[in-house]
Amino acid sequence: MGTKGSKLRQILAANIKEHRRILGVSQEKLAEMAGLSWQTVNSIECQRTWVSDNTLEALAGVFKIETFQLLMPTETRAALSLNTTEALRKLAMAKKAYDDTFTEIYGKIT
Repeated sequence: MGTKGSKLRQILAANIKEHRRILGVSQEKLAEMAGLSWQTVNSIECQRTWVSDNTLEALAGVFKIETFQLLMPTETRAALSLNTTEALRKLAMAKKAYDDTFTEIYGKIT
């Protein structure tokens, strides 16, 4: 499955640590929530072991994310998500389009 420190193991370990930090839980608590041993979580985070599909699904379920997201580099995940400014800009554009359409329709019926 690769050697310790392989790129995919690094990505998985970093993502689990990040999501665990966001949840504010220890390795022990994450293991309990996912139905795993704390040794398994520790081994994954320290890149000593790989995971089964069931383990990936259990961890993703705890984090409430899609399984594939645990294997995506941070920069790829960031590129897929909107920052607040971009989200607000898109929302403002949608509101303007709605307002313009509403005004046009309202003008035709009054």
